Amino acid sequence: MLFKDALSGQNLYWNYVRYETNQMYLDGYLLLKEKGFEILAVVCDGRKGLFQLFGETPVQMCQFHQVAIITRYLTRNPKTDAGKELRAHCLLLARTDKESFTGGLDSWHTRWKEYLDERTLDKNTGKSRFTHKKLRSAFNSLKRNLPYLFTWYDNMNLQIPNTTNAIDGCFADLKNKLRCHNGLSDARKQKFIDGFFSGILG
Repeated sequence: MLFKDALSGQNLYWNYVRYETNQMYLDGYLLLKEKGFEILAVVCDGRKGLFQLFGETPVQMCQFHQVAIITRYLTRNPKTDAGKELRAHCLLLARTDKESFTGGLDSWHTRWKEYLDERTLDKNTGKSRFTHKKLRSAFNSLKRNLPYLFTWYDNMNLQIPNTTNAIDGCFADLKNKLRCHNGLSDARKQKFIDGFFSGILG
């Protein structure tokens, strides 16, 4: 796990974990505050329950992660017109403002509400279910995360990034460098990573 200062580009804290949990994010956040860092905002992915952990600190969800979530539900080539329109609108996320995106999403929902609410009867159980479940999940994901997708826009004075690209790029660079050292033991690999994140290795 890596915590990075978006303004200076400095890696502030990293930890070696088998898997990420919300508690680990909170622990890192609190550790940095204890060390005297002023945390103006948090930029993160869309882990469930993560946004509510940081008190009054503004939270920006990575817009590219939101696009990836929509793509998982709808694929890159949706078959329905409703799916095509929703994904096309979502792809505008990083290139538009809050009012335009929100208005466009509301317009999409008004246009496709009846289609979205269609239900199919299961003849075996006698119960009905939503016919376009993945489409509904994609829309609900956008509506649920919308309060966190334009935090950068609501707080322009803080210069909040709208994505976690800086960290994603850092990990991509690290992986490329590690490929040249495939024979390293775990201990030496960790020492290499420490040097990379601390700026000793470039």
